[in-house]
Amino acid sequence: MTLAKLTRALALCLLVASTPSALAQLRTIPADAKAGTIRHLQGMLVEINGQPVMLAPGALIRDAANRGIVPTALPPGAQIRYLLDAQGKPYRIWLLTPAEAAQPSPNN
Repeated sequence: MTLAKLTRALALCLLVASTPSALAQLRTIPADAKAGTIRHLQGMLVEINGQPVMLAPGALIRDAANRGIVPTALPPGAQIRYLLDAQGKPYRIWLLTPAEAAQPSPNN
């Protein structure tokens, strides 16, 4: 077996071995996250539960697959859970899957 074939085989083994751990990552939404609906208005301005609010600097928005998205990619009326920073601005937002949305919010 040549060195190139051995290297490719080793790389493939490492890729296959790491795949289950990547798939097993669970999404944890804090229990104190508030529930609501969201839509993008303009730039960093969004509407949460009918109220316009500016996102906190560095706000992180996660879609239902837990990927980071920009505010312009928000689907209008999406159900969310979110956390506010010390200034009362949303800084962590999770778009909910249908299963997550069906669960009662612990604090609302």
